[in-house]
Amino acid sequence: MSNDNAIFVGEKPFMNYVTGVVMQFTTKGASEVIVKARGKFISRAVDVIEVCRKRFLEGKVDIKSINLDSEEFENKDGKLVRVSTIEIILKNN
Repeated sequence: MSNDNAIFVGEKPFMNYVTGVVMQFTTKGASEVIVKARGKFISRAVDVIEVCRKRFLEGKVDIKSINLDSEEFENKDGKLVRVSTIEIILKNN
């Protein structure tokens, strides 16, 4: 699967992400869409998935898999920081 079907959840308005997921399935005919988030945006990604599944695409998509991980990087102070990540894959029914 290419990153064309990936939605990266961050600071934009909530409905931008919901619209992005819905558009991937309806307009672009994607069979799968990946929703990715890190850190404090993980809960927003889960909310995006639930709104898509229960309001806009009810009965049309299911969760294929959920992958949890963490990334380690160096912050401005040179300290190693670990950030949790989530990747939720939705599939067409």
